[in-house]
Parts: sequence; structure tokens; C-alpha cells
Amino acid sequence: MPSRFPPTDVLHRHAGDGWVTCGDHQHWGTHGAAGLLLARRGDAAAGPLAGPVTHVVLQHRALWSDQGGTWGVPGGALAPGESPEAGALRESLEEAAIPPGAVHVLGTHVLDHGPWAYTTVVADVTPGAVVRPAPADPESLEVRWVAVDELATLPLLPAFAAAWPRLHALLG
Repeated sequence: MPSRFPPTDVLHRHAGDGWVTCGDHQHWGTHGAAGLLLARRGDAAAGPLAGPVTHVVLQHRALWSDQGGTWGVPGGALAPGESPEAGALRESLEEAAIPPGAVHVLGTHVLDHGPWAYTTVVADVTPGAVVRPAPADPESLEVRWVAVDELATLPLLPAFAAAWPRLHALLG
């Protein structure tokens, strides 16, 4: 019977992979973790970085992963010495085929648990860039642009669902 876990040689591993205990629960990433919330805006007449956010890139997490089957931003553990922004851009390339040059960072949101933190890098598509998100490794069942109005219909990663109002406000 085949394993439901992917072969380890197709996953991107580094020294920051591992669990951190925080109170009565655990978090992935011995140096913290980060992810990318990439937005697309629907009002081209307002300019490339203006207008309302209509879509965001989300990842449908593989069933074997922590909280698998839920939707959230592509992201993961930070490597030793890696900044949250660099980690989020690396993870979004590895998991969702989003080229770092296509990302215009607007800001960050940090979920700080003391010994561990998760940083969401909030960004727009760089003017003139085309982003076609897609699963780039076995950590995703699906990666795609999701309409903001559709978010309420998806089983969201609980931490992402809780952070969404603040993240949406950061997008403007």
C-alpha cells in the first residue's frame, strides 16, 4: 500500500524544519515561519497598486500536512538567519510557483507566541507582472487565485481565518 506521505526527496528541507512547543501546542519552524498573502486588484483604471482587492492566492494544503485539507497562504518554516520576507518569498516560489520578482511587498502582520512567531507578508502583484499560481511541490492539493467573496465558503486554516480581517485591512 503506498504511503500518503510524499517522498522526502521532493520536499524542500532545511535546518529550520522542526516543531517548537508553545504552551500546550506546537508550531512548525524552529526559527519561526512566514507566508505570503498575494493580492490582485480589480480596478485597473485606479492604477496598478490601487483599487479594491478582488482575489488572493491561496493554497489548499495537502491532507498529510499539519491541518491538511484547509486553505491558507503558501508558507513555511524559516531557515536559520532568513528574514520573514525572504522566507515567505522562497516558500511561495517552492510551493506555489510565484516568482519573487512578481511580488510588491506592502507590509507584514506578525502572530507572536513568544518563543515562536508567524509573519504574513502582505503584497500586491508587481505592476506588469503576470502570476499564475500552481502547485509546485506535494504540499498542495491546489493553489489558485481565490475571489475575496469566496473565502467564507472555504475551510480556512483557523489561524488564517482569525487573521483575515487584519490582513484584509493591511491590503487597503
